[in-house]
Amino acid sequence: MSMISLTGLAAGAMDPAWTTIVGILMGFGLASACGFRLFVPMLITSMVARSGVVTLSSGFDWMASDVALFAFAAATVVEIAGYYVPWVDNLLDTIATPAAAIAGTLVAAPFITGMDPSLEWLIAAIVGGGSATGIQLFTVGTRAVSTLTTGGLGNPVVSTAEAGASTVLAGMALFVPILAALIVIGLFVMFFKLVRRRKLTRMQDGPSHASLKPAAESDDGVITVSSDAFDA
Repeated sequence: MSMISLTGLAAGAMDPAWTTIVGILMGFGLASACGFRLFVPMLITSMVARSGVVTLSSGFDWMASDVALFAFAAATVVEIAGYYVPWVDNLLDTIATPAAAIAGTLVAAPFITGMDPSLEWLIAAIVGGGSATGIQLFTVGTRAVSTLTTGGLGNPVVSTAEAGASTVLAGMALFVPILAALIVIGLFVMFFKLVRRRKLTRMQDGPSHASLKPAAESDDGVITVSSDAFDA
């Protein structure tokens, strides 16, 4: 793959190592945005590439073509609209979860440069596919909670927040990639803490019934229950 260039970062003056790091951070941010909405980051990447602000790696020129632009735009509209239909949004999550890994890898690959092509694709799969899948799982959990607590009435609010987050994060990934990466890392830390807290809560609530002692029957047929059984 050839070097990428970003006019706002004066890529021509950057050394190759820094260019590679910035490219990985850009791919990381864009892939994470795919976790919120699959096609929004692709559409934004296509638009920015067509404007000349970003030059994609060789082999990915098709992302800046008219066909790709219209395809990404149509897919974005359909995807965003679908998440506003009750229960259809949960169905889309089922499809988007495995698709996020593919989309994250694809959107990250054009920005990871300066290495052997096979290594670039490996990093794109790990950094891009992994981050997109992680964010997607986070959104699935959020929508599941919304569905259970509001019967799906709160899902449009969640969908709006996700679409907005995907748009903002994709834009930041292209123009302020370091900040975008820090935000994504913060989201993963928050998600990890929430999962850990739920596990601890379940562990604390689980043994509450284990302290119950079985009833004992005396010789005269009278059944007695130890008072310790109600201490919990």
